[in-house]
Amino acid sequence: MENPYKITYSFGFEDGSTKTFDILLSRDTLALIAGKKTAPPAWTELNNNKCANCSLDENLPTGQAGLNRYCPVAFNLADIVQEFKDYFSYENVSVTVTTEERSYFKDTTVQVGLSSLVGIIMVTSGCPVMEYMKPMVKFHLPFATLEETVYRMTSMFLVSRYFLKNDGMDSECKLDGLEKIFSEVSNANSYFAQRLHEAAKKDANINALVNLDCFAIMVLEAGETLKEIRPYFSAYLK
Repeated sequence: MENPYKITYSFGFEDGSTKTFDILLSRDTLALIAGKKTAPPAWTELNNNKCANCSLDENLPTGQAGLNRYCPVAFNLADIVQEFKDYFSYENVSVTVTTEERSYFKDTTVQVGLSSLVGIIMVTSGCPVMEYMKPMVKFHLPFATLEETVYRMTSMFLVSRYFLKNDGMDSECKLDGLEKIFSEVSNANSYFAQRLHEAAKKDANINALVNLDCFAIMVLEAGETLKEIRPYFSAYLK
């Protein structure tokens, strides 16, 4: 295996039990390096509650899962969903996130901790809709607030405009494209929630996704959040 970039999530529960997940990513592309799965569950199949805006075709070759028989996000989340299927979203947990650069810790709920973990898997699995958010993984910030998320997402989008401009392509400094991306993400989230209803007995997995979707919807109103932080940029606006 190549020398991967690793992010580790460790969940400590009130009963003393722990769950640890190592996420391995390609250093060049930030694509998830998935482990082998012998028999993915039926809810991971591409045509099971397939997202209306999904461009994948089960008859065409794709990445880690061989043929597109499986939704790449569902395929890579299956083990995590199985681990949390018997948890309620409100249960208390201590979460430690370790990257090569630093560690983060938070006493929180299963929903919040799991949401942060699920977000990484969703954007690194090869889903064409989620792919746009993959650059954020390199600068992962667990347990981010809405304000932090809007700042990081708009910054990411505007850096992409900079790259396009440097490549000689017409690129305007507008957020219209970002709003379109997150509209598509929110659409995909709603369909994926239907998969999780089939997979989980309790609500931790579903509400982790709901938490992500709330952020996606709120990013559609990014302009309002940016107005609030505009005063911080006074040195640039003189």
